[in-house]
Amino acid sequence: MTYYTYVVKCSDGSLYTGYTNDLEKRISVHNEGKGARYTRGRRPVELVYYEEYPTKEEAMSREWHIKQLTRADKEKIIGLAKSDTSC
Repeated sequence: MTYYTYVVKCSDGSLYTGYTNDLEKRISVHNEGKGARYTRGRRPVELVYYEEYPTKEEAMSREWHIKQLTRADKEKIIGLAKSDTSC
């Protein structure tokens, strides 16, 4: 079985990180208002990043590590950061 660590962007611009073994279903559940309490009032959510892992423990560990990052560091990981073009 494959497990996923994922990041969704909520309608208010905030980022939510979670893990699941069925990514498509989990995003649908978030958007139906039946997912995490955090995302219920911030719908719709949009999947912006995910990683695959062979075990639940690895996915959960990665989720925890991503949640410890600053917003700026999360944006770098998921590719939302604006590139610095100043000289």
